This record gives sequence, C-alpha cells and structure tokens, in this order.
Amino acid sequence: MSGTVLNCGYVPLVDCAPLVLAKELGFAAEEGLDLNLVRQPSWSALRDMLALGHLDAAQMLSPMSVAMSIGLGGLAAKIDTLMVLSVNGTVFGVSNAVAEALGPVPFGDANAVLHKIAARDGAPLRIGVPFHYSMHRLLLSYWTSAAPDLQIEEVTVPPPRMADAVADGHVDAFWVGEPWGSVAVGRDVAQLMMTGRDVWQFAPEKVLAARHDWVVENDDTVRRLMRAVFHAAKWLDVKRNKPLAVEILSRSEHLSLPADLIDPAVSGHLLPQIGGHPVEVERFLQFHRYAASFPWRSQAAWIAHQLGAEGEDLETAKACFRTDLYRANLAAVGADMPGASEKVEGSLQFETAVASSRGHMILAPDAFFDGRTFDYAGKER
Repeated sequence: MSGTVLNCGYVPLVDCAPLVLAKELGFAAEEGLDLNLVRQPSWSALRDMLALGHLDAAQMLSPMSVAMSIGLGGLAAKIDTLMVLSVNGTVFGVSNAVAEALGPVPFGDANAVLHKIAARDGAPLRIGVPFHYSMHRLLLSYWTSAAPDLQIEEVTVPPPRMADAVADGHVDAFWVGEPWGSVAVGRDVAQLMMTGRDVWQFAPEKVLAARHDWVVENDDTVRRLMRAVFHAAKWLDVKRNKPLAVEILSRSEHLSLPADLIDPAVSGHLLPQIGGHPVEVERFLQFHRYAASFPWRSQAAWIAHQLGAEGEDLETAKACFRTDLYRANLAAVGADMPGASEKVEGSLQFETAVASSRGHMILAPDAFFDGRTFDYAGKER
C-alpha cells in the first residue's frame, strides 16, 4: 500500500520499537503513511539531519528537543516533541575491574552504588554516555550531585560502541540504553549495577520530534503519524504481545540484533553479570501504560532546569512538549487524556488514579531516588 512518504530518523536501540512496529505491523500504512525509517550512526548525526530538513521526524533523546529549542548544543532549531516514545529503559554499569574494586553492591540500590563509587580511590571515574543532551547524562548528573566530592569524567560514546569502549579501557563505567548494556555484559567486560528508573522511577527517555515549521505545514501528516505510533505503543505494552514483538524486532533490518539481546529490555528481565541470575525490573521500559506517551510539560521543565534554563527559556522548553497536539490528534482514537498537562514530578510513591477524560488513568510511581520533588515552576523541594 503506497502513501505519503515520511522520513523518520532513529538510532538502533530497543526503545525505537514503536516506530519499527508502526511500520512492520501496518499501523502507519493504515494511516496512509509510507514510513521510511532512516538509521543514524549517532545522536549528533540525527540531530543535524533533522535540523537541516533531511528528516521529517525523528526518535530523539528527550532533552534534545529542549536543548535545541533553547539554543544549546550545536544546531539550534525550534523542535516540537509530539509524544513520548519510551519511558525508562537505560542501565548503569561498570567495567569488571571497577566492579571487583567496589565489591558486593545490591543491584538497583542507587544510594548504595553511589556510596561505593564515591568511596573508591584513584583517578576520576570515566563514564560513557551516548550524548551530552540525554536523559542518561541528566540522570547521571542528578544522581552524582548527592556525592559532591565524587570526581567523574563524561565521555561521549555512540550506543553501539559502548561495549568496545569498556573493553578497550576507554571508559570505566557507562549509562546507556538497552541492548547495549546487555551487550557489554554478554561480552564479559562489564557488570550492570542499576537502571535509570532507580534514580527517577518514570523518566521520559525517547520522544517523537519534528521541526516546528514542518509540524505547522503538515498538520494532517503529523496527526496520522502520531496515531500510527500511538497504536504501535499500545500494542507493545500488552503482555501477551511481547514475545511476538521481540520476534518482529529481531527479524527487522532496522535493529539488526538477535532476539536474546532484545528480550531483556522488552521483558524487563536483565542479567547483571555473566554467571549471575536474571533480575526482574518492574516498569523497566514502558511505551503506553501509565500515560507513558503523554508529553508532560512538567517533564520538559525538569529537563530544562537540569540544563540550567530559567525564565523565558524555561517557558520555551515547556511549550515544545506539545500536549495540545497530543490532545487534539489522539482523543478520537481512544487516548485517555489527563486532566492537567503538568504535575509535581517525583511526588508519586505508588500507582495513583488521576482525573482523566475517560476516567481510567493510573499513573505509575515517579519518585526520585533522593526523595525530592520538582514542580513545573522550576523549584526543587
């Protein structure tokens, strides 16, 4: 079935699944779209391709659209976040040598891991992250701020190269999206210590983004794209669909990864180290449940605050998370809409029912590891 050709950039990570499934399961075709997924070697390449108009839309790290919109990091452009593609899905790991030096640490205990690393002697810890304007780096910065004397060195490494960087001694530790943490474990060069959700339990990781001018000029195409991705994300978060999702993703040329590397992220069963036992991580990677795809403006404000934005820049950041388009384009296909577009981030300790258009919305816990909260006005408490 032919349709409107739409060029969408992505980086080969498991959390690009909503885009791959929108294409492979025909959700895009049903909306009259010929979704052309254009693989990118790095986040900087993807950013530049979108900014220069070579891509119509893209999977992006959630802070990228904020940073670009407020003029940070290379090419500045007004970028709209149409919806969140994935929540959580990242891991923090260390080289085998560092793991041996640290000794036993409970997996997933962010405070215990930080305490052990802060007590480590030696040179600054070199930590690989995929991109400076990434949720990986913001979580790393937020987490390590609780240990002000800890010395770290941030090293940018494209996700597919992270295991090589550990093996070559280029980095001592890493924060990366799956499956690249599991790849490092599988090569027996690293051990996983915790996941991103152990620092912020419900962090927006990837988003579907496009240039603001393209969004304005192609409102119908934007609507159809958002609907296709929404249906794919909803399908992905149905438990009985997960084995088939892994099969489709593994045989798709878009990821070029075997099923055994895709399954841990989709199932939430991670293997922290060779010879160990899998650990089940609740809500390790979410695409749809708990309003995962809703672009909360308070999340954009948290990101901007971590980037040092204030005043007008903070408002610009909030505006680039297009809750208005999400409501306008997805209400007719059954999306349950929250009663507000902003909330106090970090305030939910348990699953919580909230006011919504259909009255069925449950939000997941979103607490930060240190117990602080953040309101959309840009204040931490």
